[in-house]
Amino acid sequence: MDKQTITRQDLAHREEADTKILQKVNAIHRDAFPDKYPRQVEHCLRLVMERLQKSLEKRVGEDPADPATWRITAQELSELVTSAYQLDQIRRGF
Repeated sequence: MDKQTITRQDLAHREEADTKILQKVNAIHRDAFPDKYPRQVEHCLRLVMERLQKSLEKRVGEDPADPATWRITAQELSELVTSAYQLDQIRRGF
């Protein structure tokens, strides 16, 4: 095997290391955000909650049993809920 060859295991280790670095950077940004932008967390939380509420309002022709008729996908719904939770945790100082 030549030095230029990169194995899948090497790539997996690099991706894992990159992920850990990004998690640390994101944590630092998350911690600094309330100090750098006071009241912006509440503003972002309000926007996310408004989007979530609008997405959950039933409209004509929407069938709760049929995801194809929903305004947003289950993944988008999950992401909005997760975002709201994380913003609330930042707001509370956790």
